[in-house]
Amino acid sequence: MNISYKWLKEYVDFDLTPQAVCDALTSTGLEVGSLEEVQSIKGGLKGLYVGKVLTCDVHPNSDHLHVTTVDLGHENPSQIVCGAPNVAAGQKVIVADLGCVLYDGDKEFVIKKSKLRGVESNGMICAEDEIGVGTSHDGIIVLPEDAVVGTPAAEYYNLESDWLIEVDITANRADALSHWGVARDLYAWLKRNGYQTSLHRPDCSAFSVDNEDLPIDVEIENTEACKRYACVSITGCEVRESPEWLQNKLKVIGLRPINNIVDITNYVMMAYGQPMHCFDADMVEGRKIVVRTQPEGTKFVTLDGEEHTLGLHDLSICNAVAPMCIAGIFGGKGSGTYETTVNVVLESAYFHPTWIRKSARRHGLSTDASFRFERGIDPNGIVYALKQAAIMCRELAGGKVSMHIKDVYPEPVENAEVRLEYGYVRSIIGKDIESEMIKSICESLEMKVTGETEAWVDLEIPAYRVDVQRPCDVVEDILRIYGYNNVEIPTQLKGCLVVKGDEDKKHKLGNLVSEQLVGCGFNEILNNSLTKGAYYSAHNAYPEENCVRIMNPLSSDLNVMRQTLLFGGLESIEHNSKRKNQNLRFFEFGNVYHLSPEKRNHDNPMMAYTENCHLGIWVTGKRVEGSWAHADEDSSYYELEAYVQNILTRIGVKPGMTVRKKSINDVFAEGVMIENRGGKKLIEMGILSKKTLKAADIDSPVYYAELNWTALMKMVRKNTVLYTEISKYPAVSRDLALLIDKGVEFAAIEEIARQTEKKLLKKVELFDVYEGKNLPEGKKSYAVNFILQDETKTLNDKQIEAIMNKLITNLKNKLGAELR
Repeated sequence: MNISYKWLKEYVDFDLTPQAVCDALTSTGLEVGSLEEVQSIKGGLKGLYVGKVLTCDVHPNSDHLHVTTVDLGHENPSQIVCGAPNVAAGQKVIVADLGCVLYDGDKEFVIKKSKLRGVESNGMICAEDEIGVGTSHDGIIVLPEDAVVGTPAAEYYNLESDWLIEVDITANRADALSHWGVARDLYAWLKRNGYQTSLHRPDCSAFSVDNEDLPIDVEIENTEACKRYACVSITGCEVRESPEWLQNKLKVIGLRPINNIVDITNYVMMAYGQPMHCFDADMVEGRKIVVRTQPEGTKFVTLDGEEHTLGLHDLSICNAVAPMCIAGIFGGKGSGTYETTVNVVLESAYFHPTWIRKSARRHGLSTDASFRFERGIDPNGIVYALKQAAIMCRELAGGKVSMHIKDVYPEPVENAEVRLEYGYVRSIIGKDIESEMIKSICESLEMKVTGETEAWVDLEIPAYRVDVQRPCDVVEDILRIYGYNNVEIPTQLKGCLVVKGDEDKKHKLGNLVSEQLVGCGFNEILNNSLTKGAYYSAHNAYPEENCVRIMNPLSSDLNVMRQTLLFGGLESIEHNSKRKNQNLRFFEFGNVYHLSPEKRNHDNPMMAYTENCHLGIWVTGKRVEGSWAHADEDSSYYELEAYVQNILTRIGVKPGMTVRKKSINDVFAEGVMIENRGGKKLIEMGILSKKTLKAADIDSPVYYAELNWTALMKMVRKNTVLYTEISKYPAVSRDLALLIDKGVEFAAIEEIARQTEKKLLKKVELFDVYEGKNLPEGKKSYAVNFILQDETKTLNDKQIEAIMNKLITNLKNKLGAELR
C-alpha cells in the first residue's frame, strides 16, 4: 500500500519527519517497506534561479543569438548566450546555473561552461518545457517585475517534494488499506506518545440533490453476497482530464490518471478505503440496477476486452436486461465512463469477502477494488464515500446530483461487542498498565466504551475492524499502540525444566538421517502438500476415494492433499532432466494425508483422517559418470536398498524386527515391502514402472523408496542406539544351496531362518540366484549365506551343526526346499 506523506497530513496533524512517521507506523504493526522522495518536477528545479537580464546584445557571429549579462545575485553577473527571440534587457528570467542538471524525458544533461560560435556562455536562460513547469517552447520564461533576483526556482514556483511511504499491510489489516485508515493508527500512536494532534476528514455538508431528473432503482437478489448497495446519479458531466492536483495525488502513489470521473473513484478508494465504480447512466437500461448471479455459462466481456464465462457463483451488477460489471472486481465493456459520457451512476457497495475472493481467483482477475473487498471494507462508510465522490463530480466535472442516494441495506452489519478485563490485559502483556491508559488507547482506536467497572470495560468495536472480535484481539491492538518496546524484560526468568520427548527424538533422528543422505550425495527437496487429483485416478495403492479433497481449490493441479511423496519427487526429476541434469539423488521429509471413508463419524469428523510423516528417496541416472578412476556405472535398485538399510541401522531397527514381502503396489515394476512384526507397513521400495514414468514424462529408470517415518519412530521409541565393542569371539559363516519353487521369495527364507534361531543368527544374505539348465521344471536355486555368532563364547561344531540341521529341516517342511 503506497501512502503519500503530504496526503496523510490532510487527515492527522503532526510535525514528524517522513522517517519518524515510518518508525511510528512500523511500531504500530504497519511495517514500512521503503521511503522514497517523490518530486512533481524531475530534479526538483535544483540549480535554477531567478535572474535579471542586465544587457542584451546581438551575437557578433550569428543573426539569431544574443549575448546577455544576467544578475543571479552572485558577486559578478554571468555572461550567457541565448537563442530565444523574446530575450531583452530588463527581463526577470529563470536561469540554469553552471552544474545544474536538466532533463529531457529519461535523458539528462549538465549545464557547463561552453563557447557558442566563439563567445563564452556560463549558463542557460530557460523556456517552460526545458525545466518542466509547462509545455511552451515559444521563448524563454519572462517573470513579473516583483520576482526577486537570486530566488531558487523551486521556492518561486512553490515546488515541494512529497514522500512515498510503502506500507506492507498484513492480510488482517484491511482497515489500513487507505490514507484515512493509516491516519487512524498514526493518530492513536501520536496521542499515546503525548503529541498535540487531531484526526479529521472532510464532512459531507456540501452534498445536496440538485434535481430528480435521473432516478435509479436498486434491487439486491443475492443478499448473502451483497450486504449493502448504494448509488447516486450525476447528470451533465463533462468528462475531461483531471485537474493537476488530483493527477499529482494519484501519480505519487503509482496510479495512472484516466479522466476526471474515473480519477475521482480512485481517489475516494485510496483516500477512504471504499472501492467505487462509475457506470455510464445511458447504459443502465430500465433505470434499474439489479445485484444478482448469472445463469451458468453466461458470456461477459470486461473493460480490457477479455471474455469471461460467468456462473452461479459470480455476483454481477446488472441493468434490467444484462450484466454490466463483475461485482467488486471488474467493469464491463461499454458500461464504463468514456469521453462521450454525459450522465454517470456512482456505485458504492459492501460485498461479502468470500464471494469476491472466489470470483477473482476463478477468473484470474486481481484489482485494487477486489484486493480490498476480499479482506473486508467498512460497511458503514458506503454513503460517506458516495457523497464525497458526488461532491467532487459536481466540482470537477460540472455535473448535477440528479437523485437522492438509493441505499439498500437489508441486514445491517452489527459492531462486535467485547468485555475486556483489565487483569486479562496485564496478564497477556506482562506489564501492569493503568486502566485509564488501556481505556484511552481503545478510545483513540475508535472503540466505543459502553460500560465499565474497576475490573473491566465493555467495548463496541467498529465494523471496519474485521480482525478485532475477541478480548485477545483488543489486547493485541492495545499493545501495538502502547509499544512493544515499552514492555520491559523482567529481571527474573521463571520457567520449568522440560524432559525431551518422542517429538524431540523424531526431529533428532530426522536430522541425523538427512545429514547421512546429504553425505551420500543426496539433495533435499520440498514439494507442495497440495497436488493434482489426477495422480490418484489409476493406482491401486492410492485409491482416489482415499484422497483428502480441498473444498475451494485454486486449480485442478492443487485440488487434493498428497497420499504419497512419490509424484512431487517425479515432478522435480522431470524438471531437472529437461535441463540436462539427469544424475539425481533426492530425499524429502513431508506429511502425507489419507481419508478412510468407512471411518466417517458424525460425532467425530476427524476420525476418518490420518496424517503421517514420510521419507521419500529417489535415485536415477548414473551412479558414476565421467570419472578417470572408474568406468561409467548406472544407478541400480541395490544402491537404493543399501541407502534404506543404512537408514534403518542408523535409527536402531535391527534385522529381526522387520519382515520383507513382495510389494503389490502398481507404481512399481518390481517392489519390496517391509513390515514390522505386527503387519504394519513401514517401507515400500522398488523400480518404478514404465507406466508411472511415462505419466511423469521421464525416460530413464527411477528407483524409489518411501518410509513411514511416523511408524518407524514409534517402532524405535524405546530403542537406544549404543556403540559396542567388536566381539572378541569369531563369527561363523555357513552357505546353503537351496532348490526351491520359483514362486518362493528370499523374504520367506529369511523369515523362517530368524524364527528358527533368534539369538545366534546375526545375518541372512542371498548371494546367488540360478534358473536354467539342469534344474527341474518350475524350480530355481538360491545360494544363501548365514552368519552365526555368540557374543559370550566361541561356538563349537556341535552347536553350529545343530542350528544348521534345524534350519534345513524347517526349510524343507515349510517351503519344500531341497539341498543341492
